[in-house]
Amino acid sequence: QVQLVESGGGLVQAGGSLKLSCASSRSIFSINAMGWYRQAPGKQRELVATFRSGSVTNYADSVKGRFTISRDNAKNTVYLQMNSLKPEDTADYYCYAGVVVGNAVNAYWGQGTRVTVSS
Repeated sequence: QVQLVESGGGLVQAGGSLKLSCASSRSIFSINAMGWYRQAPGKQRELVATFRSGSVTNYADSVKGRFTISRDNAKNTVYLQMNSLKPEDTADYYCYAGVVVGNAVNAYWGQGTRVTVSS
């Protein structure tokens, strides 16, 4: 089991910055994939940024160059630094952890944190 607790969402003007945090109840060394997804109203949940296989990062094209995923292994925490925010970044942001067990992947989600970007 992995419990994930997000923080750092809020309201910001376009062009501003926010930093999201996701604290894991389990050592992130034992988690195969970890990162952030988001879901805007009326849309499907989409990948924002993830770590896979240790240090390999993957970003959605829409956030490349603006968002940075990082982690603090000692704190079992993953961060998402969001710069140059746009109104279209408005969404609920969810922390994700994937743990491989045999041939399956167990997926864990945080409760979500809302980011609202005003124009």
